[in-house]
Parts: sequence; C-alpha cells; structure tokens
Amino acid sequence: MDIILEGIRQAFILLVTFDSEVLGITWFSLKVSGTATLISLLIGMSIGTVVALTQFPGRRFVVSLINTGMALPPVVVGLFVTIFLWRNGPLGFLEILYTPTAMILAQAVIATPIVMGISLASMQQLPKKLRLQILALGATRLQMVRILIREARLPLLAAVMAGFGGVISEVGASIMVGGNIKGYTRVLTTATVMETSRGNFDIAIALGIILLFFAYLINLVLTTVQQRERPR
Repeated sequence: MDIILEGIRQAFILLVTFDSEVLGITWFSLKVSGTATLISLLIGMSIGTVVALTQFPGRRFVVSLINTGMALPPVVVGLFVTIFLWRNGPLGFLEILYTPTAMILAQAVIATPIVMGISLASMQQLPKKLRLQILALGATRLQMVRILIREARLPLLAAVMAGFGGVISEVGASIMVGGNIKGYTRVLTTATVMETSRGNFDIAIALGIILLFFAYLINLVLTTVQQRERPR
C-alpha cells in the first residue's frame, strides 16, 4: 500500500513541477498514438463503410477477418512490422526501424481493424430503407454515404475512442519497433515497463497514473461530444 501511495505522490510531484522528461514522454505518447489513430480512422472508416454498404462474394469471410483483426495481439503486430522493416526485410530500404515513424505504423496497424470493425457494425445498424429514401430524394451515392456517416456519428465516435485507447495503452509493439530509446522513441507504457524492471515501482506507478489521467481526459472530451449529440 505504501508503494501505491508513494506512486501517487510521485505522479503529483511530476505533474505540478512540469518535469521536462515526463512531459516530453507524455507529449510524444499522445503525438504517436494520435497520429496512428487518425490514420486508422481514414483507412478503417472508409473500408468499414464500403464493406457495410456493398454486397459481394465472400463478404461474410471479409467481415470475419475484420472482426478477428479487432483482437489482433500488439506483440504479433510488432513482430511482423519489425520483420518487414528489418534491414533485410521487404521495407528495410526505408530505414525507419526504431524510429517514431515505425511506432506510428505499428500502432496504426493495431487500431485500424478496431475502427474498421466498429464502423462496419455502426453502418450495418442503420435501416436499409434509409439508403433507398436518400437516393429517392435525388442524392448521389457519395452524398448518401456522407448522410449515413452523419447518422452513425455517435457509434463512430466510439470507434475513435476504442482505436485511441487500443494504441495509447499498448506496449509490446512500441518496444519492438521503437526500441524504447530515451528522448526519441520512449512512450509512457514502455517507460513504465522499464522502471518496473528496475524495481522503481514508485516512478512506474506515477507514469501509469499519468497515462491513465491523459487517456481519461481525451476520452472524457470525446464522450462529452458523443453524449451532447445523443438523440433525445
């Protein structure tokens, strides 16, 4: 219990004193995970919407793959991204392994299936007759898609929160492709693992609390927007 209390005290001290290293790690964590989430939104929502609104052979198989991808282990993603980015790998010529770019790539791979799966389910829940009504009013297919996305905006916000939550809290892929290099690729999760391995439980708890605080803060903002737009 004393260790936990000391961790809370350390977290408070690190925050109120604006510790430069902790602030740097926190900002870098938010930047990497935020960028990866944005990439996953562009790819995941687009593919999820297309699959939801299109009938084609093998569609059920594709949907099952998307749903399976939502549970993709981060360490497996880290393994394959590392292999691809290794100097002898297919993308080794890019020379981005152990860089922030590699971390963003790995986290985007983790978040995309999550966003895709929730987007697919959100669009499928809309009444099928709604599409016909929109088209009957003279809208183009592109306009129809925009209207449907707007109608499904509340569950789609849940996709944003789930995607961000999935990457801000992961550690395996970040260590494997980023290397946990101080001042360059170290994020809150990898720093917490490192301090725990060193036996610095107070600092590890402090970093964990800071991670939870910022994750909660961002999700609070998104939840506020979601609940404010909830139909009454």
